[in-house]
Amino acid sequence: MRGLYAIADVGILSARGVDVVRFATAVLMARPAALQLRAKDMGAREIMSLLRALQPMCRQMHVPLVANDRPDVAALAGVDIVHVGQTDMPIQTVRRIAPQLGVGVSTHNPEQLARALEHRPTYVAYGPVFATASKENPDPVVGLVALRAAHVAAARAGVPLVAIGGISRERARDIAESADAGAVIAALLPPSGAVDMDDVTARASTLHQLLSGGVQQAEARG
Repeated sequence: MRGLYAIADVGILSARGVDVVRFATAVLMARPAALQLRAKDMGAREIMSLLRALQPMCRQMHVPLVANDRPDVAALAGVDIVHVGQTDMPIQTVRRIAPQLGVGVSTHNPEQLARALEHRPTYVAYGPVFATASKENPDPVVGLVALRAAHVAAARAGVPLVAIGGISRERARDIAESADAGAVIAALLPPSGAVDMDDVTARASTLHQLLSGGVQQAEARG
């Protein structure tokens, strides 16, 4: 896993009047490292419907589809990976009930990271690296120095590290030097106004290049 870990946050997209499937289609044109559906306030049937709409699109583009929080729904929808947090179902339980699923896990300090790495997840997320407005009651900011230390530990375990929290185009170069991938929500959209899907694709492409370490190509495009 290398580059842009794109997140389609249903709450944020709905507030901007953006259709989730159209947004995902635009992001997938950039061929990111992964696409996560984050639907904190939706019911299981609605999440299932969206995942089933997104999965064939992701497969066509060879991009793993990640479901947030719901291993049961993820397994029924046939997605590739489920992402769990510290208060969600433990990795070992997910693997017992849905052995076909990859599992990613959020961690926010060295102790949580070490526990997660013991179970060799598909990837481990670490942060927030910078302050973020995309999550209610975020954990304390860890910063780049702690991110680099986490990356060393994850690399030693053979697990990709995804940086989370406040990642923008301006910060992407630092993230590329300190993690395998960077999770992005807000920077995939313009700060305000109408959302043009060609612009979303351009933003995703630039972020993917920067987060992959392709600085010169991304800056030329931007």
